Amino acid sequence: MPGKLHLKPQRRRQLLLLAALGFFLLNAVAFFHAWRFTHFVASGLHTDNPEQLSGPQKLWVLATGIKNPKPVTTARPPFAYQTICLGSPNGRLETWYSAVPNARGTVALFHGYTSSKSKLLTEAATFRRLGYSVLLTDFAGNGGSEGNVCTVGHHEAEDVAAVVRWLQRRQGQVLIYANSMGAVATLRAEAELGVRPTANLLECPYGSMLETAQSRFRSMHVPSFPMANLLVLWGGLANNFWAFDLDATRYASKIKTPTLLLWGTADPRVTRHETDAIYAALSGPKQRQNFPGSGHEPYWWKHKKLWERTVTGFLGVAQTR
Repeated sequence: MPGKLHLKPQRRRQLLLLAALGFFLLNAVAFFHAWRFTHFVASGLHTDNPEQLSGPQKLWVLATGIKNPKPVTTARPPFAYQTICLGSPNGRLETWYSAVPNARGTVALFHGYTSSKSKLLTEAATFRRLGYSVLLTDFAGNGGSEGNVCTVGHHEAEDVAAVVRWLQRRQGQVLIYANSMGAVATLRAEAELGVRPTANLLECPYGSMLETAQSRFRSMHVPSFPMANLLVLWGGLANNFWAFDLDATRYASKIKTPTLLLWGTADPRVTRHETDAIYAALSGPKQRQNFPGSGHEPYWWKHKKLWERTVTGFLGVAQTR
């Protein structure tokens, strides 16, 4: 037939071989990236955030993956505290516990990705001034805790459950303050592991693992498909879970805990759409506060008074329910 393309058998085999090789290489690169994203190395400098990289640097990161040294403790509490090690299915967790006299309850604080408990000292000091004891935890693989694996919220939910249940056996009311990955881990701990705190104060949880992978590619101004999907696929399989089910919006629909949701309007990692969806899905009492011009960062940096007023007001309401 005129115009019909005829390929010789040898040429067809060559094209099929090239396609198979390309498919293999694409998946190999995705697995390599996923492994480096979820496994910390002992030391070195962390790759800058995507929005801080130059064009050539972004290309290099796309080709080689990020450098991900294990987060370390960068500061110590300015208040009295005890170092307590707790058991988790993920390994030994290092925590800092600081009690206040006649405490109104205890706030368990959980950090974000590539961070540590030492990044939450300002928040912890604020809760102590408000009359709460505090417990700051390094997730497994971070800071002083065992391991080198980070699953961006999935396995970390077991750490949240271990900490909260330990506190509930000893204390009265237990509240959770969690940032980014820690917020997603908290939502999963409540939705799937049966954790029941008195209240949640959650900063910038991402909508799903796929969405946060896609946002990484968007921040580098490159197409997210199919690499984001492959990263999620291999990131989960390499760590024994189905990462496409790591979905904070779905978790939120199962949660009746009073929840304060905090978000910065200039956040390059978590979109307004993701935050709107999580807030709409929350099935219990809820409150939301946006912080104009704040990115994926502590909101007290730019809005200290608003952050303190919002947190104080929510705590007053949540503990009277």
